[in-house]
Amino acid sequence: MQWPAPARKIVTVYKSVIVPAAILGSLALWASSAEVKLAGPWEISAAGTQIKVSRPDIVTVTGERYPKLAVFNPRAAAWTKGTRLKGVIAAECTVEGALDPDSLVVRGTGGETFRRGVDYDADLEAGAIGRLAGGNIGEDQPVLISYRYVKERIDTIVRTADGRILLRGGLPHVANPEIPALEPGETRLANVFINGRISALEEDNLYPILETAYPDNNPPVAAQLLPRTLAKLRSGERLKILAWGDSVSTFNRYQTMFVDRLKQRYPKANIELATEAWAGRSTASYLKEPPGSPHNYREQVLAKKPDLIVSEFVNDAGLSEEAVEERYSQLLADFRQIGAEWIILTPHYVRPNWMKLTSQTHIDDDPRPYVKGLRLFAAKHRVALADASLRYGRLWRQGIPYLTLMENNINHPNVFGHTIFADSLMALFP
Repeated sequence: MQWPAPARKIVTVYKSVIVPAAILGSLALWASSAEVKLAGPWEISAAGTQIKVSRPDIVTVTGERYPKLAVFNPRAAAWTKGTRLKGVIAAECTVEGALDPDSLVVRGTGGETFRRGVDYDADLEAGAIGRLAGGNIGEDQPVLISYRYVKERIDTIVRTADGRILLRGGLPHVANPEIPALEPGETRLANVFINGRISALEEDNLYPILETAYPDNNPPVAAQLLPRTLAKLRSGERLKILAWGDSVSTFNRYQTMFVDRLKQRYPKANIELATEAWAGRSTASYLKEPPGSPHNYREQVLAKKPDLIVSEFVNDAGLSEEAVEERYSQLLADFRQIGAEWIILTPHYVRPNWMKLTSQTHIDDDPRPYVKGLRLFAAKHRVALADASLRYGRLWRQGIPYLTLMENNINHPNVFGHTIFADSLMALFP
């Protein structure tokens, strides 16, 4: 994925009005994007040029061998109801809707065809299949599975250096398609997201480029909200940072990027980084753990006595605004008692239906009460807030469907997704 270019902090005088360069750039991008619109089921009009877009990339799999099938469990999570079809796997999960449900055929190595509902069952939306008790598929019996599935793709409409308008095809992937790179002198007008088994392009497939980078105009607040951390970064005194979170933090990506960037910005910085993370759990999970547990809150967080705690809990996203105030006030009192400063990371966007979103465009405002609660809490109690959610909500403006940054197609950001966390953290520091 191509990283957005940094915004230039200059101004231009136009008709006696001083206009920031970022705004002028946005106006130019708006003018360019207005030239891009749907012109047919698989056709786009861009600056007066008609562009044909290729249909979804369908992959046909014939006789894929599986040494055995798991027992089908209808009560499990969709992608864990049985054995996952290899073609639709995204990290530990699957891509829902990628499988053509009419294409699934299960046979034995002797050529016999097995029957759904008798020998096996399947979650056709998630692409998970399992044998049924009393059927004709044995516990250790290999099977051959044939099916079709679709890959996602992001094409890009560019204006070349000599003024031509063309479509550059992207590299298809079942969950994480890559955006084509630009050649020297080219301008990206729009991206076209081919997201699954669609029969025609719709408005939500079109991503006009409205911004090339997040408009980061807020002043850094570390001097006011993180004074001891900032002083240690500048003096070279040892600074102990604890990254505390759930599965996202177990990857050790954003926190490592954060520390590396701090060292670049503050050459004297002497930083010790530790991570305490628990996959699939929330702050409540930590608070409930008994003494001696490997994830006991007092022993694994407070007793470490960090100078700075960076918390990331997308698994807290079910909390109401009132619950955030209650829970996080307790945490804040504990952190202040041990002399630790605190940065709260707002969470990334996750699978659209989990957030009650119907699209990956026009989603600037995070609908989750938890995120609103974090913002209110941080403002009320003067706690530093690294608002990654704001940045995720504007990715569509840069032509990026945010779910394509999730390695598991649900809620685990890839490396580029973790840079958004690092960007949010660094924005706090001068």
